[in-house]
Amino acid sequence: MTAQLISGKELSQRKKEEMKKAVEALKEKDVTPGLAVIIVGTDPASQTYVRGKQKACQEVGIHSLLIEMPEETSEEELLAKIRELNADDTIDGILVQLPLPAQINEQAVIDTISPEKDVDGFHPISIGRMMTGQETFLPCTPHGILEMVKSEQIEIEGKHVVVVGRSNIVGKPVGQLFLNENATVTYCHSRTRNLKEITTQADILIAAVGKAHLINGEHIKDGATVIDVGIHRLENGKLTGDVNFEEAKEKAAYITPVPGGVGPMTITMLLHNTILSAKRFRLNKGE
Repeated sequence: MTAQLISGKELSQRKKEEMKKAVEALKEKDVTPGLAVIIVGTDPASQTYVRGKQKACQEVGIHSLLIEMPEETSEEELLAKIRELNADDTIDGILVQLPLPAQINEQAVIDTISPEKDVDGFHPISIGRMMTGQETFLPCTPHGILEMVKSEQIEIEGKHVVVVGRSNIVGKPVGQLFLNENATVTYCHSRTRNLKEITTQADILIAAVGKAHLINGEHIKDGATVIDVGIHRLENGKLTGDVNFEEAKEKAAYITPVPGGVGPMTITMLLHNTILSAKRFRLNKGE
């Protein structure tokens, strides 16, 4: 058996084509979706991510506002900028690029973004609505993973989903999204004993722990779907994930590659949330 690839890159492109049409329809009603991205400091990885988000916005016609603030920015200065954007009717989504410098409390930043503009899906109100199955902005990476699985018509209801990882950004919310789809969900993490015994029960295995090649062939049930969220740069410069791809593809029925898997879908779902915000709040106000 050699697994079928689930290409996030290809799915992302298809979704962006649909988004272009949605943005054009909004512009005909004098609404241009707007996304503000704030970056504090000069972290190279963060700058790369931000450039990717700006490029994606341009592709679909979303107005992109980049706000660069110096490394020494105080927490209050950043919170004041967020409040200013909360009140800006031309901005539908606000994203603060993480990580932040040590003097700034990450949770305070997340809490200050208006839930109506929380296109990252990290605000406690957004998380609470997701937990209870209410309409809300879903966290981008978990939502992208769910869309990838659905794109292949892989059955979710009643299936056993095992999530390796419990971060607030990916691990916890992705399990909740699959639970909302009527899957049976098990979480594993660094303190889990007998990891292999649990992962080999998974119909859908999601590796989001941040450790290169933690998951190999012996962790995977024959015919499972394997979603690799991790991304690591090897000494030879190549990128790899939390899953040993060469071993896993011989056991799995479906697998995501690294790169070109989950990564492109994260930015795509951010655009989705920004367009959704413009529809939900600006059209309803008759703007």
